[in-house]
Amino acid sequence: MVNKEQVFKEIFQANSRKIYHLCYGYTGDNDLANDLMQETFLKVWQNLDKFRNQAMISTWIYRIAVNTCLSHLRVEKRQAKDELTEQIIETKAEDFSEKNEQVALLYQCIAKLEENERIIITMVLDELPYAEIAEISGISEGNLRVKIHRIKQKLTELYNKYERF
Repeated sequence: MVNKEQVFKEIFQANSRKIYHLCYGYTGDNDLANDLMQETFLKVWQNLDKFRNQAMISTWIYRIAVNTCLSHLRVEKRQAKDELTEQIIETKAEDFSEKNEQVALLYQCIAKLEENERIIITMVLDELPYAEIAEISGISEGNLRVKIHRIKQKLTELYNKYERF
């Protein structure tokens, strides 16, 4: 029989990278994203015995991560976070190659989106199937496709606006 520690280790290895990307999409900060990822997996560990296999485990973990990130954002003062995020992104962008600068700019643009849009586009970037994204976000696949199209348009506009500077 497999023990809880081994199951958790496998779950962590399979999902930690995607959860980190989700958390980074919310914060734009490596350290904070790592903290939120760890907090997410602490909740996964604490509630692993409550998982009922009614959805994929990755879907369940995404929901925990989204709730963890949203709780953090509610507690944190919005204005201070935005200023800090921009300073961190600007500081780190100086060390990046041109491609990494484009990635940093993309995350900066993602940080400007509404919370639900950030969740959806981060899952798209992590290449989750649309059916799973629809289940996590609680909307139909058809509605999801429309939302993704609009989010991509908004990101393109934001990206082009920043790229000119």
